[in-house]
Amino acid sequence: MSVNLFSPLQLRDVTLRNRIAVSPMCQYSSDDGYASDWHLVHLGSRAVGGAGMVMLEASAVLPEGRISPQDLGIWKDGHIKELARIAKFIKAHGASPAIQLAHAGRKASMRRPWEKPHAAVPVSEGGWSDVYSSSPLAFSENYLTPIQLSIHEIEKVIEAFSDAARRSHDAGYEIIELHAAHGYLVHQFLSPLTNHRTDDFGGSFENRTRLARYLVTSMREVWPKELPLLVRLSATDWADGGWDLAQTVRLSKDLKALGADMIDCSSGGNISGASIPVGPGYQVPFAQAVKQAGVPSIAVGLITEAQQANDIVVNGEADLVMLARELLRDPYWPLHAAKDLGIDVPWPLQYERAKL
Repeated sequence: MSVNLFSPLQLRDVTLRNRIAVSPMCQYSSDDGYASDWHLVHLGSRAVGGAGMVMLEASAVLPEGRISPQDLGIWKDGHIKELARIAKFIKAHGASPAIQLAHAGRKASMRRPWEKPHAAVPVSEGGWSDVYSSSPLAFSENYLTPIQLSIHEIEKVIEAFSDAARRSHDAGYEIIELHAAHGYLVHQFLSPLTNHRTDDFGGSFENRTRLARYLVTSMREVWPKELPLLVRLSATDWADGGWDLAQTVRLSKDLKALGADMIDCSSGGNISGASIPVGPGYQVPFAQAVKQAGVPSIAVGLITEAQQANDIVVNGEADLVMLARELLRDPYWPLHAAKDLGIDVPWPLQYERAKL
């Protein structure tokens, strides 16, 4: 049976109504990690707009793991109530609620992208002085120099991700994603450019990937077996001697064996000044390579057109397509894409009068 962009996708006991997902996009609009009405409306409109999966932005598992003081959080039980309100709304409108669990590592305590200068936030303005990483190497001169995590502190990070997975389930989310990409903490351990450790978490491929493997194992232990667990990886650092596609494929197979269901294939973010050949669908080959290795994959990166997205699925390059900026421009992109492709999909009853 042929599969297209609007074919359902089965992930364990969760069925997505189509192969379109809302990529996690930081809104930098939280106070002490709490979700707000902004998040409800922002994410809820994408569920109403027809996406199959709506994923919340990077949600910090520890307060010092936030990219900015305004990041969404899931490090305490108090966050559950507002997160649950969002999950309930997303599910009520036909999409599967998902959440990305994250720790920024050395890229933490920074000003929001629209705030100038782009620099670390002083403690006097709500920032924090201690950020952590695999090794004491700053991302760039505008960032804080991190403290190298001890083995005991690594164990605390693993525990924090596990606790966040439990809270995600308590809040009604059906899918969780481990953020191991874009130069954040887990990616900092993966890449030999940012991991100069000499203990069991540094050096060889096995050691550099140990944190990612431990995290998937610990999260899978508390996350219900009937629900999917995804991992976002940067498939390459776009830098010589760094993390690359071959290592991504190898790790993807290891993570699948540990209970990860899909690999969300992005790239970059770990090395300041890396030269990245950005263009429409420029990251799709990474998803294709992972899928060809026998691991279900997600394609991301400047996917904007209905035919472009449909071709990715039809041609077997990925199992799911994630959109970010295009869904900021048009929350109802899935409904419009279906029309462009000549596929009839139901509209919200409240909007039927506008269906052409």
